[in-house]
Amino acid sequence: MSDHLTGRVLGNYTERQVQFYHRSGGNGGKRLGVLAGSFNPPTVAHVELAHAAAEHVDEVVCVLPRVFPHKEYFGASIEERVELLCNVGLEIPHSIAVSEQGLFIDIARECRDHYGAEAQLFFLCGRDAAERIMTWDYGRNGVVEEMLEEFQLLVAPRGGKYQAPRNLRHRVHHLKVAKDHSHVSSTEVRERIVRGQPWEHLVPKPIAHRVRTIYS
Repeated sequence: MSDHLTGRVLGNYTERQVQFYHRSGGNGGKRLGVLAGSFNPPTVAHVELAHAAAEHVDEVVCVLPRVFPHKEYFGASIEERVELLCNVGLEIPHSIAVSEQGLFIDIARECRDHYGAEAQLFFLCGRDAAERIMTWDYGRNGVVEEMLEEFQLLVAPRGGKYQAPRNLRHRVHHLKVAKDHSHVSSTEVRERIVRGQPWEHLVPKPIAHRVRTIYS
C-alpha cells in the first residue's frame, strides 16, 4: 500500500505545517488553485470545481484542515478523508495536503512555505462560501482586504452568481463549471445514507464503495 493511503507524511515535509499525502507529478507552476474543505465525504461538486479550475491554474491542491473555524470535526476521521481524496481520481495535476489551521489566510501562508512567495494563490469555492468569507467576523476591520492581497478567489455559481464588493472585484473571478452541482453537498450525501435514499450519484465512482463502508 502506498504512503498516502497509510496516512504517513511523504518525504521530509513534517518540518513545516502543511503535510502532503500526495504531490503532483508535474513541475508545479506559479498559479496554484487551493481547494480547501472538510471533504466529509468528497463529492462530484468538489471534482467539478477542481477540473474547472484547471483552465486557470497550473496545479490544484486539495487541503483538509485539522481544525475548522465554523464547524466541529465529526464523521470520518482525517485519515479516512485523506484516503478518499487520494482515490477520487482527479485527472489534472494535483496535490493533497493537511493543514494545521482552517482559515484561508492561514492555509495560504502554509502553502507559501512550499510553493514560494512568487506563487499566485487562487482559492476555489462556491458562491455560498465566498459570501461567508466576505462577511465573517474576523474581530477587526480590513481583514478581508488583507487576505485578498495574499490570494485571489475563483468562485463557482452555487445557487446564483456571486457579486463581489466593487473594490475587491479585481481579486475575485468567476469560475465556469461544466455541470450544475449546486445542489450537491457532503451533508446531502450523509443524510441520504442515513435515510436509505440513493446517494451514489453524488460522489465520484472510485470512492463510492469506501464511502458506503465509512458512513453506513
